[in-house]
Amino acid sequence: MKIAVLASGNGSNFEAIANAIKTGELAAELSLVFSDHRDAFVLERAKKLGIPSVSFELKEFPDKKSYETQLLRVLQANEIELVVLAGYLRLIGPTLLAAFPQKILNLHPALLPDFPGLHGIKDAFEAGVSQTGVTVHYVDKGMDTGPVIAQAVVDLEPDETLTSLEQKIHAVEHRLYPQTIAQVIKQEKEQVHP
Repeated sequence: MKIAVLASGNGSNFEAIANAIKTGELAAELSLVFSDHRDAFVLERAKKLGIPSVSFELKEFPDKKSYETQLLRVLQANEIELVVLAGYLRLIGPTLLAAFPQKILNLHPALLPDFPGLHGIKDAFEAGVSQTGVTVHYVDKGMDTGPVIAQAVVDLEPDETLTSLEQKIHAVEHRLYPQTIAQVIKQEKEQVHP
């Protein structure tokens, strides 16, 4: 299955996915990386791994619909079957949702429905919870509201710092996301060829 990763920043989860494909843990073809920031480090990672990348920014378009229409053209030109968000910091609009129903996955650094939004790790830490975690879910029109596919719990130690919690969450993300993508692809194949 041909997948595209959409990312806005560093791209450590993109690299975890690429590594899982390389080791055979994830049977997919990573066909494209897209970033909505031309200076995002994920583009450097993609270049280093020899994976094609495209970048353009929302501000270069008159509105979100024309931006997403251009992104959709890029995805279709690359025959993308599954879209994987890895630190893509935009809500997905109706143009992409209609083109990829139940085919867009997102990773969130908290146990949804708790702590949605941009600062899931910090919000959980500041709330003083004893457990948080990582969620992989299908994307819908809301902010981190789509159906949950998989979750993993992370315990907060009494001496936990925000930095140590971020490191623990990222380690879980890098394991859970490729596993969950593999599971989604397997289910897709079983539905097509039972």
